[in-house]
Amino acid sequence: MPRVFVQGQPLASYPPLAPEARRGSVRRVTEVGEAVLHKPCRDVTEFGPDLAALIADMFLTMYAADGAGLAANQVGVDLRLFVYDCLDDEGVRHVGHVVNPVLAELTAVGRRLLDDQEGCLSVPGAVMDVPRPDRAVVRGFDQDGEPVVVEGTGYFARCLEHETDHCDGRVYLDRLSRRERKDALRQVTDRRAEVLARRAAKAASLTA
Repeated sequence: MPRVFVQGQPLASYPPLAPEARRGSVRRVTEVGEAVLHKPCRDVTEFGPDLAALIADMFLTMYAADGAGLAANQVGVDLRLFVYDCLDDEGVRHVGHVVNPVLAELTAVGRRLLDDQEGCLSVPGAVMDVPRPDRAVVRGFDQDGEPVVVEGTGYFARCLEHETDHCDGRVYLDRLSRRERKDALRQVTDRRAEVLARRAAKAASLTA
């Protein structure tokens, strides 16, 4: 079994950071409550250098924040796009980006709902149990406009579902009860400063 899949395709090896990150700059991560996170994003219609530069920035920003995925609206850009570098439950690494992602509707047969912990870079410091299907298939395009299909199970499925939610203007707090949402926001109040300080230090180390 290959240990790395890039853009859904198996590779024998891959560097610790996606090569795109070396060309990127760290951007500020938007936080829950900012309008760009709470409305559906626009489809990408132009494929070219500007899109590639945005993807590079998103990869580096994701690594600086120790994230497994990052959507464009999390850096303030309302386009349907996300990047990811995520392990599945078997320890297989998945790296790539999806432009204009659409989550496939899967039948209930052979699919379980997993209630597991989930965090979000735009909800700094909060971790909550969120029910998600244990398998996901996302269809979209790469930065050159070529079709891509990415499949995931377990934690990687959760990542694909989470990031597609962002493109649809939803954060994981929207899937919680009112009481659970209050609990998550209380965690943000308690931990946000520490999380942001850690990110700033990591960003400095990656760009030194």
